[in-house]
Amino acid sequence: MVTFKEQLYAWRGVIFALFLRELQSKFNDKFGLGWAFLEPFAFIFALSYLRGLISGGDIHTVPLFIFMMIGMVGLQSLTTCLQSVSTSVRRNKPLYAFRQVQPISAIITAGFLEFSVKVVVVMLLALALYLMDETFVIHDPLLLLFLFLLLWVFSISIGLMFAIAAAFVPEVDKIKSMLTRPLMFISCVFFSLQDLPEEFWPYLTWNPLVHFNELARYACFESYGHKGVSLTFTIAVTVVFLFLSLSMYQVTWKRVLSR
Repeated sequence: MVTFKEQLYAWRGVIFALFLRELQSKFNDKFGLGWAFLEPFAFIFALSYLRGLISGGDIHTVPLFIFMMIGMVGLQSLTTCLQSVSTSVRRNKPLYAFRQVQPISAIITAGFLEFSVKVVVVMLLALALYLMDETFVIHDPLLLLFLFLLLWVFSISIGLMFAIAAAFVPEVDKIKSMLTRPLMFISCVFFSLQDLPEEFWPYLTWNPLVHFNELARYACFESYGHKGVSLTFTIAVTVVFLFLSLSMYQVTWKRVLSR
């Protein structure tokens, strides 16, 4: 009889093997991991230049480049993790012939890989800020770390729901693309919530990424403030989507294997 400890070791081995497979397939070109840093850095630099033409220097006490960096890191953390997790079940379908490999292993592997890549990217961006002499003291590092972990869990939960839905209705991938494209403009990446009149805030604050980005800026700069956003809302939304995604997986995972 197989013990729980032996099952845990086998599961760990499966996830590690899938992690190496995903890592090799993701960075198999000449740029490798460097592209994961160059892409957001180029976007941040370009958007910072455009925003600088509009508003000049600091944005509500936050330096322009840091303001754009926080927004872009939040946006790309969500979109890349969502894309990777939502397609992981389909990418690893041939491996489900092995009894030890289950869809949840592919989901966890994809999410952990994107999380690891983003940690490296944030460290490289922090080094770039130091070289640019844009250093600052983070107001609440624990809140910033908590928001980053919370966003990762939220992204995996949404990705898992899309992965299950796409297993039954492949056209869901097109809907996912339609939903993610406008996030750049409605998630407080290019602008601040404080730039808009308060009567327009309810049209944006339904988006959890707005709360993540604005709270992350507040965690870095206390003077930025957190008016209009709520940490309680982000936690509640993350817990709800995590519960829904795991419930969907528990009910449908055997049927997903047979699709």
